[in-house]
Amino acid sequence: MLGIKQEALASELGDDWNQKKISLLEQKETVESDILAQVAKILKVPAEAIENFDEEQAVNIISNTFNDQSNGYNYYPTFNFNPLDKMVELYERMLEQQKEMIEKLEKLIENK
Repeated sequence: MLGIKQEALASELGDDWNQKKISLLEQKETVESDILAQVAKILKVPAEAIENFDEEQAVNIISNTFNDQSNGYNYYPTFNFNPLDKMVELYERMLEQQKEMIEKLEKLIENK
């Protein structure tokens, strides 16, 4: 969802990491807490956001939040909590992370 390539994440994690190892990590049911903390720090999201992430729920929230004016009224689903605010916050973090990665890549290109 963040648009971070496996190679970029591997590079940030250190020399022991590569794309294949990141791919295997993504497939794991559970991840060691120290690795999870490192990944969360790199992605600039709380570790809990990774632990509790539910892709289907995130997609449903986004697809069910719309402005329907066909009947002359606005429809906004209500929730006991406000996941939309959390999604906006996550999206803003993702954009910032992407911006930083682009800046890093531009610096690498300039140095070559």
